[in-house]
Amino acid sequence: MRLINNLIKSPDLQSEKFFSKISRLLPRKKSQWMINFPVLVLNENYEPLNVCQVRRAVVLLYRGKAEILENGSGFIHSARDVFPLPSVIRLAYVIKRHRFERKLTRLEVFNRDHYSCQYCGKQTRQLTLDHVIPRYRGGEHTWENVVSACIPCNRRKAGKTPEEARMKLIRHPSPPRGNIFFHVPYHLQTKSEWQKYLPQ
Repeated sequence: MRLINNLIKSPDLQSEKFFSKISRLLPRKKSQWMINFPVLVLNENYEPLNVCQVRRAVVLLYRGKAEILENGSGFIHSARDVFPLPSVIRLAYVIKRHRFERKLTRLEVFNRDHYSCQYCGKQTRQLTLDHVIPRYRGGEHTWENVVSACIPCNRRKAGKTPEEARMKLIRHPSPPRGNIFFHVPYHLQTKSEWQKYLPQ
């Protein structure tokens, strides 16, 4: 992952000058807005690797280290050229990564559950973690026993089991599927031009 981040975050001086030049072609406010657009980065084998900003993606394209697959952000026009602002790019070579087990964190649980309470179904960013079988009752801190819960549902359930609280889980929790190296933040998963490249 460090190699991926270094590749995306370390453009050379010549590339920086290039991007500064085309950035000046836009009105200041519009330039700052557009260069911060998210861009999906794919490995050479089309596996999702990372999400970067337009600024870094354009540098990779300029240096010949990537190709543009989807242009979902518009264009920058100069006197003689048109520069596409990419939405999806593909690296020109494969980056190999060691396999590892996805860590159980708040963010990973919320993403697995699509930022939805697993008791009432409400979609919100005001979520808590709930242990289906409470820890003091022997419940473990595992993918199969941790779910996202809104604050009212968490308070209602308290230290009870779902059966005791008369609350039914929408789905039984399990480890997240798909690419174990990478996930798209939930608020970006609706970008239509990204869908065909993301694990379903």
